Amino acid sequence: MRIIFMGTPVFAVPTLRTLIESRHEVAAVYTQPDKEQGRGKKVQFPPVKELALSCGIPVIQPEKLGKRVVLDEMRGFEADVIVVAAYGKILRPSVLEMTKYGCLNVHASILPKYRGAAPVQWAILEGETETGVTIMQMDEGLDTGDMLAKAVIPIDDADTGDSLEEKLSELGGPLLLKVLDDIENGTVTRIPQPEESPSVYAKMLDKEMGLIDFSEGTDTILRKVRALNSWPSAYTFLEGKMLKIWTAERADATDDVLPGTVFGVTKHGFFVKTGDGALRILELQPEGKKRMDTDAFMRGTRVLYGMRFT
Repeated sequence: MRIIFMGTPVFAVPTLRTLIESRHEVAAVYTQPDKEQGRGKKVQFPPVKELALSCGIPVIQPEKLGKRVVLDEMRGFEADVIVVAAYGKILRPSVLEMTKYGCLNVHASILPKYRGAAPVQWAILEGETETGVTIMQMDEGLDTGDMLAKAVIPIDDADTGDSLEEKLSELGGPLLLKVLDDIENGTVTRIPQPEESPSVYAKMLDKEMGLIDFSEGTDTILRKVRALNSWPSAYTFLEGKMLKIWTAERADATDDVLPGTVFGVTKHGFFVKTGDGALRILELQPEGKKRMDTDAFMRGTRVLYGMRFT
């Protein structure tokens, strides 16, 4: 098949690479516009663009997809199908219906669960034990189209948002190739989704989501630490300064202190009361400094019994 690929972040790269290395032809890649990064405002290409350019594939980065000139250019590639993987824009019917086989989406959840922009992180936040990738025929709804194929993997206790997303990114390509074969052979199975999802909507992540409330349960806080690693990260405040928590573990607690209180300090770390137990902080990042383990942090910061995170 002749394919237009639409994607932007690292998650989409393995799927694009699989298509490039397959018998199919990637006619063009559509991705988000370049962005300025860091204090130096250096322009950074989306990861998908870097791969496409290295393979000599045309890259188009429209601000909006609805303009006639953009749509005419897209039609000019005469694609059989459009493949979408974390592109970051909502597609209108003019795009959804442009090609013979429509638009296929590589979605990082076991649909109909976790429709939305951040399904990987929300699966961890909600305490799921497994997740996966679904190849879906896109329609005008938000991740509501017919399901064509699924691949499922367990969520390990040590998985972070980043590590789980990396695992899932490798599932999409091979699964997509099978779906493309089935479509060409007329053997693809289309399973309609229910109108309502059985899970919360996986809304886009924002910085405020990372604020830790130590009155919550230990497991809830640990899932937040894992899910939001590396962005936006879980964080708290100690003596008015932000402190990011990168790694922590469950610990035994005392019952005579308020949640958020430091009740134990050792050479290699400290213990903080939660709503139903305690955490031992293993890796953190003080405001304006690099990530470090608690041993290094304790050598430069005096953490005392009774201090309280706010």
